Amino acid sequence: MCGFCGYINQAGIPKESIENMANKIKHRGPDDSGYFQNEDVSLGFRRLSIIDLAHGAQPMYGDNNSLALTFNGEIYNYKDLQQELVSEGQTFKTDCDSEVLIRGYEAWGPKKLLSKLRGMFAFVIYDEKKHQVFGARDHFGIKPLYYYDDGTNFMWGSEIKAFLGNPNFKREFNEDLLAVHLSFEFIPSKETMFKNVYKVMPGQYFIYKDGNVTTDTYYKYNYDHIDNSQTIDGDAKQIEKLVDDSVKAHMIADVPVGSFLSSGVDSSYVFNEAAKLQPIHSFSLGFNDSKFSELAWSTKFAKEIKQENTPITMTGDDYFDFLPTMMYYMDEPLSNPSAPQLFYLSQGARKDVPVTLSGEGADEFFGGYNTYLEAFTFERYQKWVPQFVRSGLGNIAAKFPRFHGRRFLIRGAEPLWRRYYRVNYVFDEVDRAKVLKNPKLNRDTAEYSKHIFDEVQGKDEVTQEQYFDINTWLPFDILHKADRMSMANSLEVRTPLVDKVVANFAATMPTKTRITFKDGNPVTKASFRKAAASQVPEVVADKEKLGFPSPIAQWINDPKYHERIVEAFHSDISQRFFNVDQLDYILEQHANGKSSMQKIFTIYTFILWYGVYFPENTNMDYNKKVVLTPNDR
Repeated sequence: MCGFCGYINQAGIPKESIENMANKIKHRGPDDSGYFQNEDVSLGFRRLSIIDLAHGAQPMYGDNNSLALTFNGEIYNYKDLQQELVSEGQTFKTDCDSEVLIRGYEAWGPKKLLSKLRGMFAFVIYDEKKHQVFGARDHFGIKPLYYYDDGTNFMWGSEIKAFLGNPNFKREFNEDLLAVHLSFEFIPSKETMFKNVYKVMPGQYFIYKDGNVTTDTYYKYNYDHIDNSQTIDGDAKQIEKLVDDSVKAHMIADVPVGSFLSSGVDSSYVFNEAAKLQPIHSFSLGFNDSKFSELAWSTKFAKEIKQENTPITMTGDDYFDFLPTMMYYMDEPLSNPSAPQLFYLSQGARKDVPVTLSGEGADEFFGGYNTYLEAFTFERYQKWVPQFVRSGLGNIAAKFPRFHGRRFLIRGAEPLWRRYYRVNYVFDEVDRAKVLKNPKLNRDTAEYSKHIFDEVQGKDEVTQEQYFDINTWLPFDILHKADRMSMANSLEVRTPLVDKVVANFAATMPTKTRITFKDGNPVTKASFRKAAASQVPEVVADKEKLGFPSPIAQWINDPKYHERIVEAFHSDISQRFFNVDQLDYILEQHANGKSSMQKIFTIYTFILWYGVYFPENTNMDYNKKVVLTPNDR
């Protein structure tokens, strides 16, 4: 795993800027560095050595040095591609997956190369003959890739913070997206919270040539081939084979591989499959309060399959002291409260291994979230109650104060693209109107993301919701925090369930094999659980999802941490963007058990992020509270 950066040369950029940019992301690759510069471009690279330790230095060059590659990730089918390329006349100087990208680009061109890759990756190839830069990101956004384009300057990198090392990068807050962030806790599009900084979207590539950047899609997950004849038993057997194959592919490394382990079925299944191949060290995180801790489950399971487990305990001080640092490593504000746990879990694992497996992706691809269940209720309501009646009931309910069923009637009158809870995951439009100081910043966030639902129009609601999550929640929240919190500790995390082959099969599964009902009770991830149950103890396969819980809601009311939040809520940053009286009200409501912890955490972490990345605009000292990890110091 690595980090890279680069830019199109412009007058006035000091030559050493490429090293300054690369050093900003040294944590992604502490083992080695490499640089390439000519009259067109400057490329920088930081390496974390995983495969072919002696020969994987980058930038890597093609024949006649006309191509230069920087690459972050792993290509799991690189051995097969290597053989295919050799049969077509290509010769290899190394046994690393990086060279497959160079040789594949030479032999097949960019689109055909991308169609053949299985892995997690972001890479950039400078093509001297064409005087162009080509960059691509993996199918589901496991690995990050950004670019900055202000019309004059063009630069790219694995993380936004790399741009801070370039004097031509103009750091500006994208205030227009504040309402979107408050709604989703991330930005569900190519835009970012920095002006002129864009994500390369999952399954996309860009080409920069002659002063212009163009993007295109090479892979798009879809549900165009759902097979309604499939059964839970049949799908479970197929999932068994696919998970077995994917874990084997994800275990390829020339260094020790460990595994994250919670009490849930996803990580337990992955860990169990890996343990069949070789002894594997697992790592679990918990708290002193057993109500939130999964350590008893995870350590018991590791012992049961005779594998080593290291339990890691986190305190409230660990959690709150880390938050400014978390905002630095996240690049953009992300208010997922499980992120600090993932950082400390990664920090503990890195003491023993440079690579770990993890269980992300099963809920999105196989239908694991309980929120999908409400789709069945709404579909029945829509089927039996005409739209004009639902609209009338919704309008009447909205005029009354709270009563049982009010929220259902209001939402039941709305289309899914407006109703789905992810669209208003933290603040809805009414709540945002209360907290935002500038009313012009509030916007229709459902409209902002409607185009994603339009892509699966006509599918059942569960399928539409999963599609939305796969294209937003998974890459911009779950995988984003996994990448940033692990790579901050120079740890490579691999996700065997977020895999092209596994996912493409999941796309054929009908809703009835993803979610079913047993004795009148819903069973999420039905086929996946049945597959897991054939491999792990039934008590693990059937265990209710906890979602990486923490005592954060209780800690917010602890005077020691509550005081920090109050200070932030009354800071000059807060007063610039928010109505402080309303923030005080939210805190008061939380103390009385009537408000969302997520609302408080989202506002608080945004204030910390702004203070870290725009310290010149505030008198708060959050930037000085960032504690860099060892490889950045």
